[in-house]
Amino acid sequence: AKRAAFDLLVIGGGSGGLACARKAASLGAKAALVECNRLGGTCVNLGRIPKKIMYYAAKHAECVEDQGGYGFSCSDVKFDLVTLKNSRDAYIRKLNDIYLRNLEKDGVELIEGHATFTGPHKVHVNDKHVTAEHIVIATGASPIVPNLPGAKYGITSDGFFALEHLPKKVAIVGGGYIAVELAGILNALGSDVSLVVRHTLMKPFDEMLSKSLAEEMTHAGIKIHTSCQVKEVNKNEGVLSLHVQRGGCPDDVMEGMDVLLWAVGRRANTGDIGLDKTGVKVDGHGFIKVDEYDNTEVHNVYALGDVTGRKLLTPVAIAAGRKLATRVFGNQPSAKLDYSNIPTVVFSHPPIGTVGMTQEEAEHKYGYNNLKIYRSDFTPLYHAVTSRKVKCHMKLITLLPQEQVCMHFVLTHTIYGMVFTGGRSLCDW
Repeated sequence: AKRAAFDLLVIGGGSGGLACARKAASLGAKAALVECNRLGGTCVNLGRIPKKIMYYAAKHAECVEDQGGYGFSCSDVKFDLVTLKNSRDAYIRKLNDIYLRNLEKDGVELIEGHATFTGPHKVHVNDKHVTAEHIVIATGASPIVPNLPGAKYGITSDGFFALEHLPKKVAIVGGGYIAVELAGILNALGSDVSLVVRHTLMKPFDEMLSKSLAEEMTHAGIKIHTSCQVKEVNKNEGVLSLHVQRGGCPDDVMEGMDVLLWAVGRRANTGDIGLDKTGVKVDGHGFIKVDEYDNTEVHNVYALGDVTGRKLLTPVAIAAGRKLATRVFGNQPSAKLDYSNIPTVVFSHPPIGTVGMTQEEAEHKYGYNNLKIYRSDFTPLYHAVTSRKVKCHMKLITLLPQEQVCMHFVLTHTIYGMVFTGGRSLCDW
């Protein structure tokens, strides 16, 4: 078998892994990256990039609905999903090629294949044995399909991007980012959408956001079933039926679904890479345990991005990868990513922007009487002349007496930008 030795070996060619390998190479390290699929990871191939293209398509559909109020008359408007899919997939292939050229330009060796640990600093890929002084695990995560009868008849977000026909009637199970984003897209494009939520919508988010989003989605025509759990799925002549339980009530049946989409969480891609040969520890969902510097419990073995289960966001993984490379190879031993106050945007319909603590968290930390809360609800000017109305909901939480900003939420028809500077007071603006 062939052998190769590197200063840094990154396992996983997603956003975080690519950023880490390229940064390390720019700092003089002999770096290699192992990937068995297309470069770019979930974000580029089955996540943010194709989702944003679908989001923009849905925004076009909404604009078609709104155009009458602005004096335009567009009759016989048709949508062809195959045309969009072909254009979208061609763009993603272009991005895959760009990532490959960037690796070549920066001097990072790409090893195509599946990596399996044979020891803490030894990896087997195809017919090659690879060793490295430093190894970064950035293998990402994959959508979960629940273990219940008939679950195999459903698809996940991966399958969503393979659709070539717009489903007439679709059930989406889940209440988080992916569920609300795909529900909004399909609804705007013309599908009859039911959202099946085990507890409440967007549970970790501030109550104002979750309630306001539920109201706007319901107003747009999405059927939201909260405190509802799928128990079984049946398929008959291509049509799906969901046996569900609502709270403590007897089982009910949701019938006539063309597509069932599971959006019930993600599981770390750590089950088949030989972690048992390394001593690296994982939690109950397979996510790798790391400290604030992205160190695992094994010396010079690190993990970053979705595989750690922390802040599953592309810009976070990129920043973490660059910080790690800078700390290890850039002579900056204190370099690390600050995971606090990371802004988040959810591309629901309407979209959400949020940063900082929820009101509940702020009250628990500071006490309700030490806070001053600003709230505004209004209809944006865009909807002044449209028959379709979408409200904007905003909240700002400040800490008395200086009214120091500790969080900012906004739910509106378009997120243009959001600025947050922790520790500043309102009088600074």
